[in-house]
Amino acid sequence: MLENNKNHQSVSPSIVALLPLALFLLLFIGVGSYLTYQGVDFAFYQLPAPIAALPAVVLAVLLSKEKLNKAIEQFLRGVGHQDIVAMCMIYLLAGAFAAVAKASGGVDATVNLGLSAIPTSMILPGIFLISAFIATAMGTSMGTIAAVAPVALGIAQSAGMSIPLTAGVVLSGAMFGDNLSIISDTTIAATRSQGCEMKDKFKENVKIAIPAALVAIVIFAFNSSATQLPETVLSSGLKSCLISPFLYWLFRV
Repeated sequence: MLENNKNHQSVSPSIVALLPLALFLLLFIGVGSYLTYQGVDFAFYQLPAPIAALPAVVLAVLLSKEKLNKAIEQFLRGVGHQDIVAMCMIYLLAGAFAAVAKASGGVDATVNLGLSAIPTSMILPGIFLISAFIATAMGTSMGTIAAVAPVALGIAQSAGMSIPLTAGVVLSGAMFGDNLSIISDTTIAATRSQGCEMKDKFKENVKIAIPAALVAIVIFAFNSSATQLPETVLSSGLKSCLISPFLYWLFRV
């Protein structure tokens, strides 16, 4: 007992323990910033976070004062924690859902259906709602921006609208939807790491995000100056086929 207390007291906090985290951030943010400066599209997605984490893991093992086998054993025990495994499984399944929805045409169908139902005078609020809907269903803001931005750019150019404002609308809707999505990576990480319920985090997010979204929609409505919309052709059967996964997922949860 005395020996255990002695060992416990001998362990003191050290800034060296933060070096693996610093290395990960340096690699991920550094490479992303450099590629952004070079003009590469989706620069921060060129070096996946799991790849950037590998050197940090190696450094953490090397910094351990334990023997190599013991250090690796401790690392594997931490990786095998039920919360970590649960997050990895949810990431995997959520990513698969988003990929299938996009590959099957669900994203394009949602954009076309939304544009066909939105009045010309409310095009900016409509783009905001479309972006928010897709981001909520897919749980990714960047994927939503990649899907909606080309369409929004075409609308802005053909209707003489402000391109920066239209880009801001797409970005705002994507961030709003991602913030409320229960399959967003940040939402999953926050709830699992803090030990809180998903519904509790969702309730808190709604209190913050909904008022801001309403104010944004009003501002967008007063600045919506589109004169025409591009034609969207989508059969009713294809609409119901491709949109239904989104509706099923949202109303199911």
